[in-house]
Amino acid sequence: MSTLAAFRRVASRASRSAGQWATPVSTETRSPLLMKFQPFSSKAVPPVISQQRAQSTVTVEEEDAVESSEDLAELANKLDQTHLDESHMDNNTGSEVQDFTSNKEKSGTPSPWAVFDAWGAGEGISEPLSDDEEAFLSKESVMIPTTEEERALLPDESDILQTYDKLLKRKSSVHFGYPYNLMYNHEELYEFMKYSINNLGDPYITSNYGVHSRQFECSVVDFFAKLWNMKPDSYWGYVTTCGTEGNLHGILLARECHPDGILYSSKETHYSIFKAARYYRMDAKSIPTLPMGEIDYDALASEISKNLDRPVIINVNIGTTVKGAVDNLDRILRILKMLDVPRERYHIHCDGALFAMMMPFVDWAPIISFEKPIDSIAVSGHKMLGCPMPCGIALSRKEHVKKVEQRIDYLNSVDTTIMGSRNGQAALFLWYSLRKKGIAGIKRDVVHCMETARYLRQKLTDAGFSCRVNDLSATVVLERPMDDKLVKRWQLACEEDIAHVVVMPNVTRDKINKFIEELVECKDTFGRMQPLRSDSPLSKLADSAWGGSAMTPVGNFTSDASQH
Repeated sequence: MSTLAAFRRVASRASRSAGQWATPVSTETRSPLLMKFQPFSSKAVPPVISQQRAQSTVTVEEEDAVESSEDLAELANKLDQTHLDESHMDNNTGSEVQDFTSNKEKSGTPSPWAVFDAWGAGEGISEPLSDDEEAFLSKESVMIPTTEEERALLPDESDILQTYDKLLKRKSSVHFGYPYNLMYNHEELYEFMKYSINNLGDPYITSNYGVHSRQFECSVVDFFAKLWNMKPDSYWGYVTTCGTEGNLHGILLARECHPDGILYSSKETHYSIFKAARYYRMDAKSIPTLPMGEIDYDALASEISKNLDRPVIINVNIGTTVKGAVDNLDRILRILKMLDVPRERYHIHCDGALFAMMMPFVDWAPIISFEKPIDSIAVSGHKMLGCPMPCGIALSRKEHVKKVEQRIDYLNSVDTTIMGSRNGQAALFLWYSLRKKGIAGIKRDVVHCMETARYLRQKLTDAGFSCRVNDLSATVVLERPMDDKLVKRWQLACEEDIAHVVVMPNVTRDKINKFIEELVECKDTFGRMQPLRSDSPLSKLADSAWGGSAMTPVGNFTSDASQH
C-alpha cells in the first residue's frame, strides 16, 4: 500500500488509542546506559550483562495488500508511483553495495557511516520496525512541506522522531561490522547542545569568537601527546571531524615538508590515504600486503630503493580497515636505515584510526612513541572512546605545522587546520569521555574487546567456519555469509568473499551466541562461501602466515621421564 495510506491508517488508530503515537522522544523512556569506572583488574573483567531474546526475525519484503482509501487513492497514486517497491528500512543498503574506489590498485576500503542510539546499545536485540512504522520514515513522510496543504498530509514531527529513535535503537543492537563504541553516556552534556560552540582557527590561538571549547580541546590533545610519549612543547594537534581529516592533515604536512616525495602505503590502507594523494597531486605507491594484512616489507624496500633520489613518505597502519593488521614500524625504520635514507629525507605518518587508541593498553604490545622518528598520527575519537558524533585527533611535531600556518585577520587567529569552523562540541564530548573513563576505564574496555574477539573466533571455529584474528586486533575476519539479509541485519563489513566483525564494548557474548546461531542457520540454508579465486581474501585466510590451525602440527619433544 502507499506510505501515505499507511500513515493515515496508523494515525487514525493512534487517535483512537489516546495518542499512542503522540509521545515525543524523551530520555526518560529510555534505558540509561550505566558507565562504571571502578579500578581495573587484569584478573577480573567486569561481568557481561545477560541478554536474552526470542528467535530472530529477519525482515522479508512482501506486498502490502491493504487498499488505500478512496479519498486518498488519487493523491497516493501520484506520490507513490516511484516508491511502490521501497525497501524495508531495516535493510538500509541496496542489494549491491556501491564501490567508491576509483582505482582498486591504488586504494583501500571504504568505511561507511553507521547509525546508532547509545541507550541500550549493550542490551538485548531490538525487533525491526513494522511496515506501519516504516511508513513514518518514508521519503514522503519526512519531506519538508512548502505549503499548508502539504503539511496537512504529513505526520507530526514528534511521531517521526519517535519512530526514528526506535530504528536507531534497532540498528545499534545488531551493530557488528564497524568500529564504533556505542557504550557511552553523555547526558550531562545535553545542556551544552543549545550553544553554537565553534573552535574556528588554531586551537592554541584564541579568535575573537568567544563561544568555543579550546581549553577542553587542548586538554584532549595533551592527553594523547602524553599517551604517545611526546615531549612538552614539541607537538601540535587538534580535534578533527573524523580519522580521515586527521590523515588528510598528516599527509598535507608530509607533502609540505617534502614537496617531491613519494607516498608509500599498503594496498589494504584506508582509502583516505590515497584520497589525500589525489587531492595533493602526490606520487603514491600501493605496496602489496602479506596474507594477514601487514605491508609486504620486502616489496616496500624494493620500491624505495628504486627511487632513492626522492624523499620517502610512509603511511604506517596501526590497524588496517578490514583485517586490523598493524604494520611493524620498527621494521620499516630498519629498512630506511638499511637503505641509508637520512632522517631529513623521510616522513612517517601513522594512521591509528582505531587501534592506536587500544595498543597502549594491550600488555606487551609494541609501543607507539614519538621518541621514534614519527612525524604525525591520526586517530578516531568516536571509535574506541565512543561519541555521538564522528570526531578524531590529529597530532604532529610542532615544527611541521609552521609550513602550513597562515595569519587570518578575520579570525584574529592563524589557519593551521583542514576545516575553518570546527565542531567545539566534539572536543567537549571527548574531554568528558576521557575524564570519566580514565586510564583504568579505557584499559577495561580494551581487555573486553580483545578477549571477546577471541571468544568469537573460537565460536566460529567450533561451528566450522573459516576465520582469523590478528594478534594485535579485535577484528575477526570470516568467510562472507551467503545470505545478504543476514549481512545487512548484522551490518557486517564485507570485501569480496570475506566479512569481518569489529568487537567493541557493545558487542557481548550473548549477542555473539545469537549471531553464531543465525550464521549456522544461514549455512544450512544457503551453503558456504567458496573462494572467488586462488588469491581472493578468503583464500588468504588459509595461509600459514596467520599461524593457528593452518600451521604444521607442533612436534612433541618431551622426554620420557621413566628412561632417566
